[in-house]
Amino acid sequence: MRRKTILFTLTLALTASVSAKDYHFTTVKGDAMQTRIYTLDNGLKVYMSVNKEKPRLQANIAVRTGSRNDPAETTGLAHYLEHLMFKGTQQFGTTDYAKEKPYLDDIERRYEHYRTLTDPTMRKQAYHEIDSVSQLAAQYNIPNEYDKLMASIGSEGSNAYTSNDVTCYVENIPSNEIENWARIQADRFRNMIIRGFHTELEAVYEEKNISMGSDGTKEYAALWKLLTPTHPYGTQTTIGEQEHLKNPSIVNIKNYFHRYYVPNNVAIALAGDFDPDATIAVIDKYFGTWKAGKQLTRPEFPAQKAITMPRDTSVVGQDAENVMMGWRFKGANQLQNDTLDIVRRMLSNGKAGLLDINIDQQMKAMETGAFLDDLHDYSALIIEGVPAHGQKLEDLRSLILAEISKLGRGEFSDDLLPAVLANKKLQYFRSLDNNRSRVQMMVDAFINDKKWAATALQIDRQSRITKQDIIGFARRHLRMDNFVCVYKRMGTDSTLKKIEKPIITPIPANREFESPFLNAIRMAKTKPIRPVFVDYNKELAQGKLSSGLPYIYKRNTDDGLFNLVFRYDFGSTADNRYGYAADYLNYIGTRDMTISQIKQAFYKLACSYSVNVGERNISIFLSGLNENMPEALQLLEKVLHQSKADNDSWSRYCDLTKKSRADAKTDQKANFNALWDYAVYGKYNPTRNIIATQALRSMDPQQLISLLDKLNGLKHTVLYYGPSDLKTLEAVIVSTHKTPQKLAAGPVNKLYEPQNTDNNEVLIAPYDAKNIYMRQYNNRGGGWSLARTPVETLFNQYFGGGMNSVVFQELRETRGLAYNAYAVYKRPEYKGESESFFTHIISQNDKMNDCIKVFHEILVSMPQNQAAFDLAKQSLRKSIQSSRTTKFGVIQRYLSLRQLGLNHDYMQDVYAALPRLTLKDIVNFANRNIAQESFRYAVLGDEKNLDMTLLEQIGPVQRLTTEDIFGY
Repeated sequence: MRRKTILFTLTLALTASVSAKDYHFTTVKGDAMQTRIYTLDNGLKVYMSVNKEKPRLQANIAVRTGSRNDPAETTGLAHYLEHLMFKGTQQFGTTDYAKEKPYLDDIERRYEHYRTLTDPTMRKQAYHEIDSVSQLAAQYNIPNEYDKLMASIGSEGSNAYTSNDVTCYVENIPSNEIENWARIQADRFRNMIIRGFHTELEAVYEEKNISMGSDGTKEYAALWKLLTPTHPYGTQTTIGEQEHLKNPSIVNIKNYFHRYYVPNNVAIALAGDFDPDATIAVIDKYFGTWKAGKQLTRPEFPAQKAITMPRDTSVVGQDAENVMMGWRFKGANQLQNDTLDIVRRMLSNGKAGLLDINIDQQMKAMETGAFLDDLHDYSALIIEGVPAHGQKLEDLRSLILAEISKLGRGEFSDDLLPAVLANKKLQYFRSLDNNRSRVQMMVDAFINDKKWAATALQIDRQSRITKQDIIGFARRHLRMDNFVCVYKRMGTDSTLKKIEKPIITPIPANREFESPFLNAIRMAKTKPIRPVFVDYNKELAQGKLSSGLPYIYKRNTDDGLFNLVFRYDFGSTADNRYGYAADYLNYIGTRDMTISQIKQAFYKLACSYSVNVGERNISIFLSGLNENMPEALQLLEKVLHQSKADNDSWSRYCDLTKKSRADAKTDQKANFNALWDYAVYGKYNPTRNIIATQALRSMDPQQLISLLDKLNGLKHTVLYYGPSDLKTLEAVIVSTHKTPQKLAAGPVNKLYEPQNTDNNEVLIAPYDAKNIYMRQYNNRGGGWSLARTPVETLFNQYFGGGMNSVVFQELRETRGLAYNAYAVYKRPEYKGESESFFTHIISQNDKMNDCIKVFHEILVSMPQNQAAFDLAKQSLRKSIQSSRTTKFGVIQRYLSLRQLGLNHDYMQDVYAALPRLTLKDIVNFANRNIAQESFRYAVLGDEKNLDMTLLEQIGPVQRLTTEDIFGY
């Protein structure tokens, strides 16, 4: 189809020079991120941190407002505005704003009238009229043009999120697209236009359905209701109340936008490879004329009364029972949170916290955990616990309180506090490798009114905290009379109400249209980034140690951290006992060390270990501070070869396993994952390949653990990324990791076999919820081909990959059928395996028919649009150009390519082929491999709420029980 460029192409001088200007910025001495903080004349805050690992940068824009500021009569407003910020401006998202505007104004007026109606018949008629006017407006709408803009500049992870205090817009862009990004965002934040309102509201409904089905979400809301009963943290949720979502106000949303979306209430946070001096000039060029809000205020609320006695409540639902407890503290910008953060880690860090060593490792509960929820006005220390089999929630609560009380009595090891600080420092410096982590710290500081020094130097301050400080803090703040508690119990939630599906006429996709703004951005010239493909022969050293073990080695020249892996080429499909042995290892000690002593020793060394048993491989991981690697490896070898099982711990482990399996059957996602495994592989699949509980109980646990003891005698490979030279590494491994002269072969994997889809069929499993999970699966048994990889990769980009894809536009944007929908043509992980294709959607029960119909239409006859194809191609090209494989990822990528029989990255082939690929190639690929193929449908839902007649028309329906899909 020929592309139409509306009106004429705008000429944008995107590379024009900016006049010299002295931009003042502040820094903090000792800041490991070397962050610069600018404030433009209009109050816009700009945080910058340079990290040149790859030619990309994380570029987030944070607005200091969230559901806390929602009007009480229109909750969910901040979140809905976040969705509408993707709909465009006067310049993009429309073919002719002047002609579109009268219809948008009419829709706005009609919604205000609609809110006043209570009679169901009148409301239905009014909504029908809104739908009709929306069709007239939609003739000028270009859906998803913002996403097209982001695709054109090679952005990845385009998204946004809303919480209590923040609305944040997220992009990850190539370093040469800063100016294009700035121009787009400046227009977006200054000139947002509300369009596509009713279809986007349906997407919010779907998000609300998912939220309502989450017992954890309900529990969290109930906890904050107890903590802050007269504050919005406790009185309203981010997505909003159902009644408010049914009665939206465009007027209120606009007022909210003009009140809070002003430069003196916004921060830009950048981290990655860029020139700060040049970038601040670009930002000033596009954002500098944005007018500050002259009367920027936010609602304030009375201080919450002190909690002087325990408060508790209960929520019910299908998910497994648990208990959640909370202690309220001051806001996130108070220095009190320094100590609170350390206390949280002393209670629970996965290894040596009081809850870890005295409850989890002793198997006195399924699991416990603690986290700090630090919001602007109030923070909370939240502790969760999942009970063991037959354990009352009240008894688990008492166990947790007993551990907390030890802090106030000083009943914890003198080593715990310094170990917590050492591990926090390790985690902090590791996080700096990730630009998202850097940016998140910036956003957190801005939203919570933290001075940057408070963030950058927190570890320095915390290093001065003493054991006596912890004791005093706990005595003052973690008492037995100032907490709240929510019991999550099993039952039917009678408060859940179905949101009726309104009759919506799909809006046109208008794929053939393109705004002049998009055309100008798409055609803008930028300095190209040259792609870099790893030469594994140069980047990696391979050979054999003097002990005969093969190794793959890469030197870390950036920091003092290491990763060491012993990798075996067999896994759970060879012998499923290994997974249980690895799991049980977390609960037993050696002849002279308890499990708690082992975990504490690793924590003190700032190192961690794990035994990961996959379907095809077993990997023993050790990582942390390289200076402690020799001692950590000695300890790991001791754990693997001297662990001592006992019947009591084994009996309790079997109880936990039984309880874990029962809990999984109550979880919607776990049920769908089990159904999906069944749909792909049949009865022999990853979910069902388990040992029955009774068979576990009859095992000799010491014999089970001996499987790990014997691993050193089986063939394996050493993987290392760290600062040690090869000679030093060899000396450590040969002296510590003892192996025989001749290694035996490991057991042979019995692989799961994907089942071909020769005919249409439907597999349905039961789960009572307001929404369904559904996938269509196709597997013709065809093998993977490197030659087809370029067209497959581009097909995924065009058809099902992101918000600019055909699937997203057809299922969500034009019809509002789902919050979550995508499709993937999947390459195998190993040479000789077959390719496959699947679609995925989560939707309201009564929308299932529409979802099936639309997916069928776009699969049989894939919508074709040259402009959309060109954007997909351009986006993929820019993504490859700015992608980099670094650090331990080089070894991991090498192994994944080797599994496919390759010695180079197939993305190199994709990049080379891109210039010659055409839309016809994609269409032909879809026609040959998808259009006329048979599918196996996997549907998780309640038959009583689904149109079974339609499913039976698709093909034979196989009704599976929960026991069928889980295998127990």
